[in-house]
Amino acid sequence: MPQPLVSICIPTYNGAAYVDEAMESALKQDYPNVEIVVSDDGSLDDTVAIVESFRVKTSIPIHVYIHTPSGIGANWNHCVKKAKGEFIKFLFQDDVLYHNCISEQMAWMQRDAEVGLVYCKRDFLYAPSEREGLDAFMAYYGDLQQYWGSFTEVAGIREGRQYLGDRQFLNSPKNKVGEPTVVLLRKAVFERVGYFDTELEQTLDCEFWYRVMSQYKVGFIDAPLAGFRLHQAQASNVNKTRDLPDRTLLYQRYYQKLFWYLHPKCQWKLLKLYHPFFKALVNFKRQFYAT
Repeated sequence: MPQPLVSICIPTYNGAAYVDEAMESALKQDYPNVEIVVSDDGSLDDTVAIVESFRVKTSIPIHVYIHTPSGIGANWNHCVKKAKGEFIKFLFQDDVLYHNCISEQMAWMQRDAEVGLVYCKRDFLYAPSEREGLDAFMAYYGDLQQYWGSFTEVAGIREGRQYLGDRQFLNSPKNKVGEPTVVLLRKAVFERVGYFDTELEQTLDCEFWYRVMSQYKVGFIDAPLAGFRLHQAQASNVNKTRDLPDRTLLYQRYYQKLFWYLHPKCQWKLLKLYHPFFKALVNFKRQFYAT
């Protein structure tokens, strides 16, 4: 029986510096049935030309779509919508997949039809010249799974709602799963829970992972199967200097969409932030102490 098709989705924008490494890693997968779907957000460099140059090197289908820029989430969604596979494997233009990434993740995905998301650990990639200042970041964000409070994450499959019900859910780091490159998704999840939230710019990945968890089981592989690149020009680094809407919107999304799955401690925090009664009480206290 042929293996299900996996779409390797690569949203791009001005990625000429590293996209060749990403493409090479996609083509070296030992999983036998993949396509590569690139959605480019109007790159001004050689990104598209570099991707196109790989067509002569492989029989793997490579589809390139030009997307009218309208935000990072819109490009991610466009990439998914163009994919023909039953499963979606994200690969970002700066990152790489190890040769067995898809085969290992698919093995876990196919163990249980109720699994909607499988994720793994990752290594950090960086140039030696850019190592300065990264040690603290890597120490804190290297092992994201240690930050769950109600359980110890181990390799296997667990109910997604167990993550949402964790007492540390709202605490830092906000993303306790990882970046899109570490995730494999069943494409059907997009029909059930919707697509990436285009109003979010920095936290749209974890907001989506947690929505998936509300409806599906989750598989975890306790091994690095991908490399996540750290460099000065990456979006997450650039966004540190911007006043993003995520700081307000993320918790609002949790209140609107995930409230009833959360730990009582987290529910109480969100109630105080967003329930009309508590908002009115806060406003009253401000006015009282201002007079």
